[in-house]
Amino acid sequence: MNGRFVLVLSSVSIAVLFLFLVVLFPDQCGSFGPTQMELRIKQGNTTFSTHNRKLLHGTAVKEPDRIRGERCSKADIVINQGATSPLPSGIPTYTVEIMNVCVSGCDISGIHFSCGWFSSARLINPNTFRRLRYNDCLVNDGKPLMKGGTLSFQYANTFLYPLSVSRVVCS
Repeated sequence: MNGRFVLVLSSVSIAVLFLFLVVLFPDQCGSFGPTQMELRIKQGNTTFSTHNRKLLHGTAVKEPDRIRGERCSKADIVINQGATSPLPSGIPTYTVEIMNVCVSGCDISGIHFSCGWFSSARLINPNTFRRLRYNDCLVNDGKPLMKGGTLSFQYANTFLYPLSVSRVVCS
């Protein structure tokens, strides 16, 4: 009886440990859904990439609400940003990814962000992202971000800047 108890206890412990690891590290535990492939091109501090997504059969992609005849909108630009390793001086750094998720095949140019007094202790390629004036930052030098395209850069500051799309031009 004592041997069975130890076997059951160890089995339960392993199962709980596995579930704990899956909850803490979901990206390292494999994928049960669609796979994603990515092509990345690195130029200095800037990385350009395109994502090819494989959707599950029967999965519908919900298009954002549009005004009749509108090809694209601000909602087609998605911004992700998160903390990365700090600079050697200890200043926190953040990586920003800007994605064109337009499903109707639109290239979007003239992308402007509301960005406050955005500044960085790390040099950012001004063709990738630059502040024009207070609360107005230009993405990709105003050039089109292709359908499915992603643009990324890193900045360093003591805090994360809230960034949001203020206007776009549909190409």
